[in-house]
Amino acid sequence: MSAENLDDFLASQPSSVHRSARKLARTARQAYPIGVPALIMKSNTDRLTTSSGYSFILGTPDDLLRRLASWLLTNAVESQAILLILIKKLWKRHGREDIALASILLANIDHSVLSIEPWVTFENIIHKKEPLDGLLLCIEELLRAEHQLPSTDLYLDWLESDSINNYLAILICHAGMVRGVLPEKEVIKQIELVEIPGGDSILSRIKSRLIEKIA
Repeated sequence: MSAENLDDFLASQPSSVHRSARKLARTARQAYPIGVPALIMKSNTDRLTTSSGYSFILGTPDDLLRRLASWLLTNAVESQAILLILIKKLWKRHGREDIALASILLANIDHSVLSIEPWVTFENIIHKKEPLDGLLLCIEELLRAEHQLPSTDLYLDWLESDSINNYLAILICHAGMVRGVLPEKEVIKQIELVEIPGGDSILSRIKSRLIEKIA
């Protein structure tokens, strides 16, 4: 029933909405709560939001977000450029659902038409601080869509910077390793130099696994 409610809402939108990233962002925000049982658990989602690093968490199921993404991709008017602007707006707004939807869209827009490189686009939209699960979610979507892993030069560029890109490189390298693709030894050597924030046991374990695998 939730899917039907969402379909009805999307079908009621005028075609002109697809010509404005601002209108699409507003439509997406209106669509997230449709038929979501988690709204009953609002006190829980409020507590999650406080500690998560997201601007909001509504509990929209993955299947509904993918349905919304499919509608956006199917109805893109004239150019995929509007969707690229939408992705940036969603990530900037930074709700949990926004990040998930932006990740699906980034993985599936036509990168050749837009003349963009997905990993560089990803690098350019993330904030100085990000929830780990949000980064992992986007990485998984890009790999699920069968995009090639970043080049060694891009990895090294990230790892030689003093920013969140250090951790982005580590997470992507690990995701590649899980799929049987090992990074070059020069990348691992640079990863060894990355300082992990105190208390971040997940990043520490991932870094250790990468180093042990190549050693």
